[in-house]
Amino acid sequence: MNTWIKEQLSLQREPDFQKFTARLLPGVEHILGVRLPVLRKMAKQLARGDWRTYLQTACDDSYEEIMLQGMVLGYAKGNLLEKEPFLRSFLPKIDNWSVCDSACSTLKLAKTQPEEFWHFLSEYLHSPREYEVRFVLVQMLDYYVNEDYLARVLDAIDHVDLKSYYVQMAQAWAISICYREFPEQTLPFLKENHLDDFTHNKALQKITESLKVPKEEKAYIRTLKRKPD
Repeated sequence: MNTWIKEQLSLQREPDFQKFTARLLPGVEHILGVRLPVLRKMAKQLARGDWRTYLQTACDDSYEEIMLQGMVLGYAKGNLLEKEPFLRSFLPKIDNWSVCDSACSTLKLAKTQPEEFWHFLSEYLHSPREYEVRFVLVQMLDYYVNEDYLARVLDAIDHVDLKSYYVQMAQAWAISICYREFPEQTLPFLKENHLDDFTHNKALQKITESLKVPKEEKAYIRTLKRKPD
């Protein structure tokens, strides 16, 4: 199976796209330059087969091979109980925002088992690993910004311990989604929270950049910006 995967990736790699991807992911090594639609097609094929054996034996030799694992976890048929051991093995492998966010957009356990998956995610909210925390936050902004979970999402965002760029950006992104969907309920959070100034101001920026937020609301949101001491 791994031989087939490496052959397919080698056939589909594009040197120019490799350079483009490398610029987007500074510090990430072993990028082959295979486009996401190609990876998704491969992942769907793998997910239709013996996906458990694939994940148990998958290679981590390239960015694309790790990306495939996250996608297969999403596309494979199975509940949280079936996928949990594989997910726990996969999460520490994430070392960039692209693999994190692509895995989140593919793995949709929150839609079928929202409460069970929430408890799973909560275990990782205070992880010392940057991309495990980002995974939690992106899952929340993708699937939990609704009436049932909004207050819990905002509370989770407010109590993230790890201060690192891609976590802070995910916090800001999540807050902007909360405000876009539930402005009245999110506004008190914008007025009073425990976020550092960078994350708070970045959240305001993302809200004002949204095309779905009215201009008059954006003007008020800008007044909430924190000024440096």
